[in-house]
Amino acid sequence: MHPAPPRFPRGPRFSRDLPEAVISSERCLETYLQEINEVPLLTPEEEKELGRRIQTGDLEARERMIRANLRLVVSIAKMYSDRGLALQDLIAEGNIGLMKAAEKFDPAAGCRFSTYGSWWIKQSIRRALTNTVPSVRVPGYMSEMVSKWRSVSNELSYKLGRTPNVAEVANELGIPEETWAVLRQTIETSSMGPQVSLDALTQNQDVVEDPRSESPDETIAHADLLTKIGDLMGAIDEREATILRLRYGLEEGSEPKTLKEIGKIVGLTRERVRQIEREVLKRLQRVIDGDEAA
Repeated sequence: MHPAPPRFPRGPRFSRDLPEAVISSERCLETYLQEINEVPLLTPEEEKELGRRIQTGDLEARERMIRANLRLVVSIAKMYSDRGLALQDLIAEGNIGLMKAAEKFDPAAGCRFSTYGSWWIKQSIRRALTNTVPSVRVPGYMSEMVSKWRSVSNELSYKLGRTPNVAEVANELGIPEETWAVLRQTIETSSMGPQVSLDALTQNQDVVEDPRSESPDETIAHADLLTKIGDLMGAIDEREATILRLRYGLEEGSEPKTLKEIGKIVGLTRERVRQIEREVLKRLQRVIDGDEAA
C-alpha cells in the first residue's frame, strides 16, 4: 500500500520521511521554490543506480529521486498556469505524478528520468485540470442542430451503406458550402459533451494511456472550446437563434428556409438576414480558431 501522495503546499518535506510528510500550509511558494532549487540534480549514472534501488523497495532512493526532480514539476506546472488552477495546486498535482514515475521508472529502458517523469507529471496535472472544467449548458437550438445532424447522418448511412462524409450530410440539410465547415465543428464540439471524457479521466485508478481514446490535452482543448462556445451561444439573442433555426431546419419537422422566407418571418430584408447569419458564424469561427474569447 502506497503512502498518501504529497500535495502542495503540503508537498514533500526535505526530510527522511518525504513520502509521508507534508509541507506546512504556512510555507509560501517562494520559500518552497528556494528550497527545491538547492537540491542537486542527478547524473544519468545516479538515476540508474537510484532506479535499481527503488525497484528493490529502497525508500531512501525513492526520496532522493523525487527530491532531485521537484524542479521538473515546477517547470511543467508553469506550462499549465493559465488553465484555471493556481500554480501551487498544479505543483501539488505534478508531485503526485512525480511520485508515480519514481515508483515505475525502469533504469534499463535507456531513457533519462526527466523524459519518463515528464509524462507522468503532465498526466497528473491534466487529470486535475479536467476536474476544474465547468459543465457547459448547450442551448436548445444547438441541441436541435445536433439532433438534426445525427438524424440525417443515420438516414444517409442506411441509404449509402456507409458512413456519409460531412459534405454529404451538409448538402442533405441544405447548408451552404461556405458555412458547413464551421457548423460541423460547432456541432461536433457541442455534441461531444465534456462529462464522458472527464469521467474517464477521474476514475480512481492508475493513469494508463489508451491509444483509442482522446488524449488529455485534446480533452482539455475541447472542454475549453465548449466553455467558449457555450458562453457565445448564451450571448446570441432570440432573433439570431430564430434565424439559425429557420436557416438550417432545426425546428421539428421543418425544412431549411431561404433567406427571403426567413426575412418575411422575422420582418427583415433578405440581405439583413444574410448579414446576421454570416456574423454569427464568423463569431463561432473566431472562437473555434482561438482568436477570440467568448
